[in-house]
Amino acid sequence: MPAKKTPRRARLLVIAVVLLLVAGVGYGAYWSVGTVRASFPQTTGSVQLDGLSAPVTVKRDEHGIPQLYADSAEDLFRAQGYVHAQDRFWEMDVRRHLTAGRLSEMFGESQVETDAFLRTLGWRKVAQEEYDTKLSETTKKYLLAYAEGVNAYLGGRSGAELSLEYAALGFVSDYKPHKWSPVDSVAWLKAMAWDLRGNMQDEIDRALLSSRLTNKQIEALYPDYPYDRNKPIVRDGAVSALDGAYDPKGTAPQDGGAAQNGTADPGTADPGTAVPGGTASPGGAAQDAPADQTGQGVQTQLAALAASLDSIPALLGPSGDGIGSNSWVVSGEYTTTGKPLLANDPHLAPQLPSLWYQMGLHCNSVGEACPFDVAGFTFSGMPGVIIGHNQDISWGFTNLGADVTDLYLEKIENGTYLYDGKKVPYDTREEVIKVAGGEDRKITVRSTRHGPLVSDRSGELAGVGDHAPVGDVAPDRGKGYAVALRWTALEPSRTMDAVFELNAAGDFDGFRKAARKFAVPSQNLVYADTEGNIGYQAPGRIPVRAEGHDGRYPAPGWDSDYEWESYIPQEALPWEYNPERGYIVTANQAVIDAGKYPYPLTEDWGYGARSQRIDDLIQSKIKDGGKVSTDDMRTMQLDNSSEIAKILVPYLLKIDVKDPYVRQAQELLEGWDYTQDADSAPAAYFNGVWRNLLKLGFGNKLPKEVRVEGECLRVRPADESGPIEDLSGNPRTVRECGTRAPESAQPDGGDRWYEVVRTLLDEPDSGWWTPGSRFEEGEGDRDALLARAMKDARWELTTKLGKDIETWSWGRLHRLMLQNQTLGTEGPGFVQHLLNRGPWDLGGGEAAVNATGWNAAGGYEVVWVPSMRMVVNLADLDESSWINLAGASGHAYHANYVDQTDIWAEGGQLDWAFSPDAVEDATEDTMALTP
Repeated sequence: MPAKKTPRRARLLVIAVVLLLVAGVGYGAYWSVGTVRASFPQTTGSVQLDGLSAPVTVKRDEHGIPQLYADSAEDLFRAQGYVHAQDRFWEMDVRRHLTAGRLSEMFGESQVETDAFLRTLGWRKVAQEEYDTKLSETTKKYLLAYAEGVNAYLGGRSGAELSLEYAALGFVSDYKPHKWSPVDSVAWLKAMAWDLRGNMQDEIDRALLSSRLTNKQIEALYPDYPYDRNKPIVRDGAVSALDGAYDPKGTAPQDGGAAQNGTADPGTADPGTAVPGGTASPGGAAQDAPADQTGQGVQTQLAALAASLDSIPALLGPSGDGIGSNSWVVSGEYTTTGKPLLANDPHLAPQLPSLWYQMGLHCNSVGEACPFDVAGFTFSGMPGVIIGHNQDISWGFTNLGADVTDLYLEKIENGTYLYDGKKVPYDTREEVIKVAGGEDRKITVRSTRHGPLVSDRSGELAGVGDHAPVGDVAPDRGKGYAVALRWTALEPSRTMDAVFELNAAGDFDGFRKAARKFAVPSQNLVYADTEGNIGYQAPGRIPVRAEGHDGRYPAPGWDSDYEWESYIPQEALPWEYNPERGYIVTANQAVIDAGKYPYPLTEDWGYGARSQRIDDLIQSKIKDGGKVSTDDMRTMQLDNSSEIAKILVPYLLKIDVKDPYVRQAQELLEGWDYTQDADSAPAAYFNGVWRNLLKLGFGNKLPKEVRVEGECLRVRPADESGPIEDLSGNPRTVRECGTRAPESAQPDGGDRWYEVVRTLLDEPDSGWWTPGSRFEEGEGDRDALLARAMKDARWELTTKLGKDIETWSWGRLHRLMLQNQTLGTEGPGFVQHLLNRGPWDLGGGEAAVNATGWNAAGGYEVVWVPSMRMVVNLADLDESSWINLAGASGHAYHANYVDQTDIWAEGGQLDWAFSPDAVEDATEDTMALTP
């Protein structure tokens, strides 16, 4: 619940007084309540909308959630664009400037470097190529209609009439929004793909760790996935029926794709498209000794690249770390309704307004010409429904986490890069960045066959490294190597086609046909239908790498042996249909046992703590003939059990604590049931112990590039292999300060670290148990470090929560703030006060099903959340439920700005009306859009 709440009318009066006072101290303008309300949308009566062929009805419930009814599909999406713009245009405008690398046009000099990086990636350029060459004519018509609806709303409006943020921006800029285009919508898919790009951060981090740790030590921090304990998504007969029909070099199987229970898929997707790879080169740089392959020069480059990644506004989550989701579906055989139940809650960055926008899109007469009767969660700025259900099927998404990016080290010299012994000219293009209040900036983007040189986008990277990043067979390093990014999302695809096809699909075949076009980001799709079927499909464009290249470390770009050879054929991607066990769980765990599938998807899965907990909860309900209800599904979404606490607490309770002050805290753990409720003192203390354990055992041993910025240690210089004494005879050390943002630093405390610690608990003398920055193999003392972590946590929480442990609570440490993603974080203080809300004290935790995530390296604050929750009842769609993190409105002080947040924080959900009668009963406001 919020720490402080004020009635809405009182808040408006307060804002009027505050702004009146502010007017006298430098801002030169008087904002009234009228200014705050100027952008509130019209929701009743009639509005003329050019381009409509017939009237469209917009019905909103008490939470401002709109249901749209139209005679044609184009009118439906034209109206969707108009309504999105009514509630969320500021958010839409910022998003399109982000995806186009044009933030400087709105916010000035501070965004030039971010724009330069995004121009280098070329999201907008690729989106234009998709629109021009890949998307169907029908999709283009829908996108154009949507853009026309947005522009109809923009016509004649400016400044405060559009949003409070534009009024605030007017203090420092004369920026005026330009018209919306269809490509603005397509480009948003690139931002979504970027934040869900898979293991790129892990690839960077492993290379950075090699400056301090050995290969063996690095691998200990990335343990194998525990297939025997945490079940993968696809289990039953996945590909065994094909009898070796798969060709791991990318040739499509003769009889179709991955099959459940031995039934091969006669899919119609195109086979994997070959990627130019060149001729294999013997004697390529070996990659079997990663701790030795990255020299100081590339360390510097990768550190700068990591910093660049941190600086890009993460619309979905902090640098991709921790982004996950839960979804599961239970067959009607095991539900109280007799039909499937489907749940989904994507875990993304908390922000205001919420990333999602709830909406229904209904053709008055559903048929071939107008095939949509769909409702769910949309992205403002993009037509269609992303997650939800139509009249026949429901679907949910979680991040698959496939390895779809690779960093390539490039030998650059005199306008060329080295490839298989030849000097090949690299490509260049010029970009002009317009800067509000400043001069235009010109940049040159350089690209090799592997992609753009992302290392060009940092001052640190201008003078490249001093040492070779790979073995002795590498070319002369000269001044070092550049770093190119290969990423599937930088190749045009048909993902936008997939969205519309998914919205109109009527059965599992239609669902899978749509999924085949969903190229990026690669997602887990769960499925249920009103006929009683359940299913799963793993879509996405996923590369097949040459033998010997596993994508875990930067690859030598000069050697064709490290190319992508093809893509996994779409019909060969894992899927299931009505599995015998009666349910499917996807929560970012391994998709399929690596020993049962010939294509490497990734080695950097989530480790299955959430997925196995959900599996266990379902099993506990259906054993002995039990059934799962819709209430059970919602209760499961709120499960906040700590899996690492179940492992670690027994060890903590065995420690003989002499200090009565620390012993008092230790006693909190006696009898604790491992649930992390907001009012729980044991949860607060345990998570404090967990954070301090990670810092003592691991964090202080990691290089500065992955530690929290500003946290400093005395360490032995990284380039010294043995102790060197100073003048006093002590080992020489230097002061070294972390450089990474708190929300993406390591060790983050997620379920990868659960596996690391689980293993080490059986090795009480491991060097990891040596506190501090030194690693002494065989000299650790597990119990001593655990005792130190308990002591440090007692003192840390005393500082934060007070001496009296009876007053401690997890929620007081674990708080959620909702911040406007632009002016709410970077604007003047009074503007932040206007736009931001909170705090809320939350239960849940990292890698819990109720995944209110926090980064143990950075603190206890909530950095990602279940951004929405839904439970779909396929027996009666009107008995489904949904909830958004914030509200429908993006306008500060509108009644629907954060009206769902209290309900969300308490674990509640709203009734989800779908049928015409149910929608009519729920309607508060009706508006007609007329030609």
